[in-house]
Amino acid sequence: MEWWVYLVIIFGALMFLLAMRLPVAFCFTAINLAGVYLLWGGEVGLYQLVLSIYGSVTRFSLLPVPLFVLMGEVLFYAGIAFKAIDVIDKWMGRLPGRLGLITVASGTLLSTLRGSSMGTTAILGSILTPEMERRGYKKAMSLGCVMGSGGLAMIIPPSALAVVLGSLAQMSIGRLLIAGVLPGLLMASFYATYIIGRCWLQKSIAPSYTTAYVPLSEKLVSTVRYVLPFGIIIFLVIGLIFMGIATPTESAAMGAFACFILVACYRQLNWQVMKNTIAGTLRITVMLLMILTGATAFSQILAYTGASKGLGEFVTGLNLSPIMLLVAMQIVILFLGTFMEPVSIMMIVFPVFLPIVSAMGFELILFGLLVLINLEIGMKTPPFGLLLFVMRGIAPPDTTMGDIYRAIFPFILCDLVAMGVIIAFPRIALWLPSFMAY
Repeated sequence: MEWWVYLVIIFGALMFLLAMRLPVAFCFTAINLAGVYLLWGGEVGLYQLVLSIYGSVTRFSLLPVPLFVLMGEVLFYAGIAFKAIDVIDKWMGRLPGRLGLITVASGTLLSTLRGSSMGTTAILGSILTPEMERRGYKKAMSLGCVMGSGGLAMIIPPSALAVVLGSLAQMSIGRLLIAGVLPGLLMASFYATYIIGRCWLQKSIAPSYTTAYVPLSEKLVSTVRYVLPFGIIIFLVIGLIFMGIATPTESAAMGAFACFILVACYRQLNWQVMKNTIAGTLRITVMLLMILTGATAFSQILAYTGASKGLGEFVTGLNLSPIMLLVAMQIVILFLGTFMEPVSIMMIVFPVFLPIVSAMGFELILFGLLVLINLEIGMKTPPFGLLLFVMRGIAPPDTTMGDIYRAIFPFILCDLVAMGVIIAFPRIALWLPSFMAY
């Protein structure tokens, strides 16, 4: 069969299972079982599926994920994360959609402490979504800003995915990490602008509520006490990588250790916090890895049928100008990102795209950053973006996938605008790396 026939059949079967409200991990598993049995030779294919699942969760690049989740969980259960969010709340004043703005600010802060967008989304959703709904926020705001802000962890260092991308593309990992700082802040500013604008125009989406006056001195003291200590953790997670002292896994371990020390300094480290932290870390990590294992095997089936390669060759074979070819490559990555996990996408498209990028003379660091942003967009693009299913797993029981799709759409538009601005003004991404000595 032609590659597009396989793509339609597999795509259609996955949509059908999701429409039946089967959990996403089970949807991928069912498609994978049927695919490997029919395409990979029956029992031999099932054995290969087991090896694929084992390989997908034992990659060294995934080791920082549970450590970063552990960091967020211990700060959450010790109440330190709440205190930091309360400090941000004090500085927000009476801005429209202030809880949404707190979510964006908290997501930006957590992105400097966590290398997993799925883990950041899970933590933000667990903490802030119930509070927003209790305050009367509509789902379009309470869900959307969480998924949008959670995705910033893929862009703002330390991004584990940036390390993997730099290794696969043989580019400077340090420069790629630094290149994500300003674009990540640009995306966060677009989110904040959208939240303020929509809440000002549509007041019913985020009802206002009275806030008490907080003296400036109290704000400053709270900031020094509950926010500045995170600077040490940020240095251990980011600074050690930039200085070449530690690998991402080692820096993640140091960051997790520092979080426990910080919690102990606040006298919040007790048996109950330890128990909840370990249980929460296991729960979130298993959920994330279940999705990843299914998505990895799913991407391998697509690659085996030639669907992924056929799609890439179809687009790159078009007679387009360099800039249009760059846009076409981003469209392919965006499409693949809606139903595949990022590492698999990079392993599939890089052999096709990187020679084209080099032939065009395009800046490799800029291309890598655009791919990161694109993968981040793909992870929250309907119908199969992985962050959508993470949000579904932690959202209130009455939340539907339709609610999640509608909530994320404006934030995807913000990301696309940010990507367009970066393509038009590449110095946004390349300015900070230009100061690096290596």
